[in-house]
Amino acid sequence: TPLTDETYHMRGERECKYMKDTACFVNISRGKTVDEKALIRALQEGWIKGAGLDVFEKEPIAEDNPLLQLENVTLLPHIGSATAKIRLNMFKQAAQNMIDAVYGKTP
Repeated sequence: TPLTDETYHMRGERECKYMKDTACFVNISRGKTVDEKALIRALQEGWIKGAGLDVFEKEPIAEDNPLLQLENVTLLPHIGSATAKIRLNMFKQAAQNMIDAVYGKTP
């Protein structure tokens, strides 16, 4: 998801309340697309069961961020795409973009 005016905080309190209390929220896209304060409240108050996050509203995540203290949250340091297959594809795409640029094409 690209970060735009339309996608900024596109997931917040309203969306958390629509989720089942057994749901786990996952964000591996853009941190600022989620209203982190609303997500923290949903986790603390049991609106949802848990969360898995690879991105955060502010990166690097602050040491005093409440997400770091919650037991129902799994946090990763933005490495969700760190598989050999995905990284190989990223390198191939970067190389193709350079080749396209050399030949005057828009990558």
